[in-house]
Amino acid sequence: QVQLIESGGGLVQAGGSLRLSCTASRFIVSRNAVAWFRQVPGKEREFVAGVVGNTITQYSDSVKARFTVSKDTAKNMVALQMDSLKPEDTATYYCAARTSEVLSRSSLLYDHWGQGTQVTVSS
Repeated sequence: QVQLIESGGGLVQAGGSLRLSCTASRFIVSRNAVAWFRQVPGKEREFVAGVVGNTITQYSDSVKARFTVSKDTAKNMVALQMDSLKPEDTATYYCAARTSEVLSRSSLLYDHWGQGTQVTVSS
């Protein structure tokens, strides 16, 4: 059974940084698409960033230039470096993976999900 374990969430002041990690088991990160989504209560889960292959990345407009997604294939892990955080970045962040070399912004196309990690940015 595929497992995605997120870590690194927490409370930070606006302008600060956090680094989220997603470690996969029984799933090969280097061969497939992995993405980060976030969700706040009452709203749909939204795409944040994703990576496939060694260099193909995508970002939502709201996080572009502030967040960086990367893979560590040796550790079978995907990280999300979040800088210049804003209060509107507050959400539960989820790691998602799909058995495909195509990166998608639709949560419906992801087969595997982590349990989520809370990120809270205070003003």
